[in-house]
Amino acid sequence: MNGTQAFQDTIRTYLDKMAESDALFAVKYANPSKSLSECITYIICQVQKSGCNGFEDDEIFGMAVHYWEENEIEVGKTVNCQVVVNHTVELTEDEKAQARQDAIDRLRNEEMAKMRKPTQPKKATESKNKVEQLSLFDF
Repeated sequence: MNGTQAFQDTIRTYLDKMAESDALFAVKYANPSKSLSECITYIICQVQKSGCNGFEDDEIFGMAVHYWEENEIEVGKTVNCQVVVNHTVELTEDEKAQARQDAIDRLRNEEMAKMRKPTQPKKATESKNKVEQLSLFDF
């Protein structure tokens, strides 16, 4: 796989929304000779050529749009890599409640397992500093 699924989904979502709002781009986006996979490869190759490790979202989206708008563009070789997509996950109230309940259940199960674990009696250890009492009758 080139890139990550989250990266591909993010690019696809952006391009789909752009095609919905821009009729001229929609025509280019419908080009059957281009693919999302090649678009991702193009972006990754451009990032690799730049030598930079971090980009603004708009820079990456601009590369994606550029790929679709150019008729003849050199894509580059497929690069197997991992791409970090920085986005926040918004949980619904139900998902938050479920996550909280799962955490409580997990904690309860851990504590119950500790309580059920048989306790082993402590071994009576001999004192290292054992004091011998001398008898008056031993000579």
